[in-house]
Amino acid sequence: MYKHLQERYAPRPPVNVASLMRMKSEGEKIACITAYDASFATLVDDAGADLVLVGDSLGMVIQGHDTTVPVTLNDVIYHCQAVARGLYRPFLMADMPFMTYASREQALENAVRLMQEGGAKIVKLEGGAGQVEIVEFLASHDIAVCAHLGLKPQSVHKVGGFRVQGRDEAAAEQMLRDAKALEGAGADVVLLECIPAKLGAEITKALHVPVIGIGAGPDTDGQILVLYDVLNITAGRKPRFSKDFMLGNASPLEAVKAYVQAVKSREYPGPEHCF
Repeated sequence: MYKHLQERYAPRPPVNVASLMRMKSEGEKIACITAYDASFATLVDDAGADLVLVGDSLGMVIQGHDTTVPVTLNDVIYHCQAVARGLYRPFLMADMPFMTYASREQALENAVRLMQEGGAKIVKLEGGAGQVEIVEFLASHDIAVCAHLGLKPQSVHKVGGFRVQGRDEAAAEQMLRDAKALEGAGADVVLLECIPAKLGAEITKALHVPVIGIGAGPDTDGQILVLYDVLNITAGRKPRFSKDFMLGNASPLEAVKAYVQAVKSREYPGPEHCF
C-alpha cells in the first residue's frame, strides 16, 4: 500500500517542506505550537496547527528544570514518539538537545535517531554561523533542518539569561548574515526567538525559506508558542510574547483553535507581545 499517495489526495493532506514554502509564497501565516504527548498532539491537530514542535522546552514545562540544558536525546525521542502517534496533518519537528550536534557525525547520527525512532520529519538546532557546516552536512544527507537564531535557550548560561537578542545594530547585522548563511547551507526553515520586531521583519523579507517567530514580531511567516502558555497552564511569570487563549474559550480545543485563527488572521502577535 502506497500510503503517501493516499495522503496526498486526502481532504487534509499532511504538511511538508513544500507546503510551508507555498504558504510563505502565498502569504498564508503558518501556525505552529509545541506538544509533548499523544493527547495534546491530537488536540492541536484537530485545531488546525500546521507544524508541531517537540521542543527541549519540555525540560522546563514537563520536567521542571530551570533551563533546557538537562534534556537528553532519549527524552526528546520518547516525547516525539508519543506526539507522532497523535498527529496526522501537522509537520513534526524535533529539537536536537544540548551538545547532540557538536560535530557533523554526531549531528547526523542523532538526527537519524530523531527521525527513525522518534518519527520527526525535520530537526531543529540552535546556533548561528558556527552551525553552517552542520546544517550543510545534514542537508547533504536529505535531512530537513530548521535553524534557530536569536535567543538560544541552550546557550542561556553563556549569554547571561533569557534576554532579547539583536538589539544593537552590529548584533542585528550579524544575525541577518547568519540567517542568510544558514539558508545557503540548506536550512529549510529558520526560527527566530526574542528579537526586535523590526529585525524579524528584515530577516523574513531577506530569506526565501519560511521564517517562524516566537517573540520576533508580527511580520514573520509564522508564529509558534508553547502549548502550556496558550492554555495558561504555565505557573509563575510568563514571557512577554505569550498569550492566554483560554480567556473566553470553554475548552482547550477551542483555545488552540483561537490561537491558530489569531495567527492566520494576523491578530496575534499584537504590539504588546513584541520587542
